[in-house]
Amino acid sequence: MINPFDESTLDSVEALLAGTDQLLEQSYPGDSGARQPIHTVYVPGDKYTPDLPAAWGRNAIAAAGGLMGLSALAAKLNLAEPQRLAELVADKLASEPIEDLRIDFEDGFGNRSDAEEDAAVLAAADSLAAAVAANKAPSFIGIRFKCFEAPTRARGIRTLGLFISQLLSHGELPAGLRLTLPKVTTVDQVKAMVLLAEQLEQAHGLEAGKIRFEVQVETPQVIIAADGTHPVAQLIHAGQGRVSSLHYGTYDYSASLGVAAGYQSMEHPVADYAKDVMQVAVAGTGVELSDGSTNIIPAGDPENMAEAWALHARLVSRHLARGIYQGWDLHENQLPTRYLATFAFFREGLQAAGTRLRNYVHQISSTIMDEPATARALARYIHRGVTCGAVSAEEVAELAQITLSELEAIALNRSHA
Repeated sequence: MINPFDESTLDSVEALLAGTDQLLEQSYPGDSGARQPIHTVYVPGDKYTPDLPAAWGRNAIAAAGGLMGLSALAAKLNLAEPQRLAELVADKLASEPIEDLRIDFEDGFGNRSDAEEDAAVLAAADSLAAAVAANKAPSFIGIRFKCFEAPTRARGIRTLGLFISQLLSHGELPAGLRLTLPKVTTVDQVKAMVLLAEQLEQAHGLEAGKIRFEVQVETPQVIIAADGTHPVAQLIHAGQGRVSSLHYGTYDYSASLGVAAGYQSMEHPVADYAKDVMQVAVAGTGVELSDGSTNIIPAGDPENMAEAWALHARLVSRHLARGIYQGWDLHENQLPTRYLATFAFFREGLQAAGTRLRNYVHQISSTIMDEPATARALARYIHRGVTCGAVSAEEVAELAQITLSELEAIALNRSHA
């Protein structure tokens, strides 16, 4: 057999594609395997205390009517395994009611005097440090400061600096620290945040790259710029590895496009378009994606609570089915349906996914011919379910006949696939 390509041809191809290889390695490293929270809870900056997560969990269980109420709610939502779901969710609300908490100094705090915001920021940092020391802090927690538009820029930067400095006065930064930059309209605002992060690291002797941040997408200009480009994709790479996730802002984004208040929703077509662009932008980068929130709260009379729970559960299920594995919760009464809908999503497909993964790993003949890419998707789906508490290690072993370490290896393309 004659090979028409000699070594010089191969060298030419290697030289031609060296830039592509570098781009893929540096800009598209893939999923790191780090845990992604299934939700982010927002509370005003002056309302956070170390005991808030546990209180939210207790109040959520009470609002649902305890274990029996959770089971009845799951049945009313037409979710499979209502009793099993209720047991899992009750345990979750007792052990980890909030996975990710954002102490909000932007819209949730409002515009107050500098002295009042300074005091609230320092108190929040002290409370967070106390929560970490007492093992009461959520796995992920941090602040949202005011945006970098001209009227609020100086205040936002001051809040960021005060919070980090005060937190460090108590010791190391929490492992799950999250910082949220809201209302981003240009790539330069992300570059400015990179500059601030670098200066914070230098001022406090932190390792380079320690401070990362989320970008909140709330303006159409960051989806499509005046020149037709997509800044939301560019800003990830301009962040120099510091951008950890993109969060969709339901109401600011919808309002900026002229959508009437009564029609603003996570499922409005303008929302879906923005999130589709965001989803493509983060693909392969390792940057996470979060949906937004609904402001329809399960509170008041039983009829309103039932309707709001049904809406919230449907919206959660919808973004999960679309491949967006995180969303926002604004009220403690949204926690029951956050966990019921999420756990149901990961359990309803568990039998089929586990069987297919078993057949793939152990090379068992079946009617579905999976390949490495689908095997990774199956494993990632199950792995997310395990991480949030919807699926147990025993169930993985029984259905897929693999260990959790083997599951993670396949999900992250480290072996088997």
